[in-house]
Amino acid sequence: MNLSIVIPVYNSSKIIKTLVSKIEKKLKKKIKFEIILINDNSKDDSWGIIKQISKKKLFVKGINLSKNHGQHKAIYTGLRFARGDVIVTMDDDMQHPPEYVFEIYKKVLNNDICYTNYLKRKHIFWKRTASYANNLFASLLFNKPLNVYMSSFRGFKKKISKQILKKKSDVVFLDSMLLRESKTITKINVIHKKRLKGESTYKLKELFSLWFDMIKNFHFLPFRFGSIIGLVSKIIIMILEKLFNRNETNLKVEIKEKTF
Repeated sequence: MNLSIVIPVYNSSKIIKTLVSKIEKKLKKKIKFEIILINDNSKDDSWGIIKQISKKKLFVKGINLSKNHGQHKAIYTGLRFARGDVIVTMDDDMQHPPEYVFEIYKKVLNNDICYTNYLKRKHIFWKRTASYANNLFASLLFNKPLNVYMSSFRGFKKKISKQILKKKSDVVFLDSMLLRESKTITKINVIHKKRLKGESTYKLKELFSLWFDMIKNFHFLPFRFGSIIGLVSKIIIMILEKLFNRNETNLKVEIKEKTF
């Protein structure tokens, strides 16, 4: 298997068929691939649509989670079942154009990981601002090049996936895990599209929760400048979690159903 495309799905029942069809059209004559759709406890009929697609298209796998775990943990679950030599992760809303998947795949053949840099971003102002701030903070924290944006539209080698799956943690911030295991990082520019249908369900609360996970997933050895920030941030996070009564979701994710 050349390529596994791992896609977390949440309330995108009206989009999934189009997304799968577009990916198939772009890749079917180029490489052997599979698509893994992880239904993150959607409130609409996303799981029903995934089951329909998987029956008709043998390259589609479906995983149905028993509760909502968020994007990073849903992807982490999907990695367990990915067989491809290269893994690409992307969103379910068509804002990540399928025509770039093969380009990411080719870049990963000569690198450990490939991120995407969004051109003409369609996110609202607060989300763009928070994203830029998050990228700056992550660069200090994880010793990441500032010009590499931690997009959820990314690709990496299977060996990297194997390494991060070995790590036992109740907190998953996928990018910190990837950056820790990767020696060579590259990027490509992609045109960011509008969501095909409906509105994004990603709110400030989810961004705040993701920031929690990023800090908690940080390791400050070997010591560097970012370690000071990380250590102080961890202390702040501990205080905030007490105030917000935030409960962690254990990584022993219960899978309600699979369609392989």
